[in-house]
Amino acid sequence: MSRLAKRYLLLTWILLLPPSIAPAAAHNIKVSSDVAATFHIEPNHNPKAGEPSQAWFALTHKGGTIIPLTQCDCKLAVRAEPHQKEKTPLLEPALKPLSTEQYQGIPSADIIFPKSGEYALEIRGRPKAGAKFQPFKLSYTVTAVAGRSWNSQPSIDRDRQAVQKSKKSGNAPNPSSFFLAIPIAILFGLGALGVLQYLRKSK
Repeated sequence: MSRLAKRYLLLTWILLLPPSIAPAAAHNIKVSSDVAATFHIEPNHNPKAGEPSQAWFALTHKGGTIIPLTQCDCKLAVRAEPHQKEKTPLLEPALKPLSTEQYQGIPSADIIFPKSGEYALEIRGRPKAGAKFQPFKLSYTVTAVAGRSWNSQPSIDRDRQAVQKSKKSGNAPNPSSFFLAIPIAILFGLGALGVLQYLRKSK
């Protein structure tokens, strides 16, 4: 499919969307073969690392017909960016049907990004028996922001951990101090013996 044809097809799908969602969803729509997908991820396209995020894909066949998960053999792969195509995906979340807004039974998945950074979400699918659309593959780039990490801990917790660490280091024996104490103890012992001998002679 030529670039001009893809742009025309994308414009057709946008015009078929209800006016209330078309402007907001336009930058999340991609087209592959005769299938378009409107992508969304919570919360508000700003997922946090270490916390669950729900992603969904509203698949639409040419002409505006919604493709539910029951009609699509779909698979989702999550890869950390940059990635090599031949490498195994970082995550392969299970897809489940979701009904949201005007979409019914569309593919969705719960994703936990391990750390902040860019990720590629690749969804591919082929028609199940009775469905009439061509196999497709689409990729979306998502940026996960910092979530549950050291910086998100309350300051009181960090202070408590610092105090505990200081106590542990203070209680640990210092080898140099130990060896320095040995000659000092010997000198004190010799001094005490000398004093005792002097007192005995003076008697």
